Order: sequence, then structure tokens, then C-alpha cells
Amino acid sequence: MNKAELVAKIAEDAGISKTQANDALDSFVDAVTKTLKSGDKVTLVGFGTFSVSKRQARTGRNPQTGESIKIKAKKVARFKAGKELSAKI
Repeated sequence: MNKAELVAKIAEDAGISKTQANDALDSFVDAVTKTLKSGDKVTLVGFGTFSVSKRQARTGRNPQTGESIKIKAKKVARFKAGKELSAKI
């Protein structure tokens, strides 16, 4: 499912226009992004938790040449499905 299909499904289920559904989805994504940037987590009971995880710097290997390369430390977004979502899948 892509964004357009999700927007159409939200609009149909909620009985609103696709424009309103798109605005609501964009607002949700912006709110989650800003919260994760600030270092907090977003918990939706029954659905799951969005959080930020820190990856340590490490040594990797270039698969074409076989030489070692340094991979910088970085922050990555994580999602852990809630119990109810896991049970429904």
C-alpha cells in the first residue's frame, strides 16, 4: 500500500475528502518526526511504539573491493509493533 492508497482508505473509512485525509496523514507524520527528532518516543496503545535508536560506529567491508571502511555512528528510527497489532497479523 502506498501513500495515495492509504489516503483513499482513510478518506473512505472516515467519510472525509481525500484532501482532508492527506492533511491528517501529513500532520501525523510531521508530529512523529518532530517527536523523534527531540529524542522522545511515540506510543500508540494497541498499535506500537516509534522510537530512536543509536547505532555505534563500526568497521564494514566494501563488497566490491574487499577493503575495510569506517561506518559512522548514526541515529535510526525504530518501530515496535504492539501486542494487539502482532496478534492480528
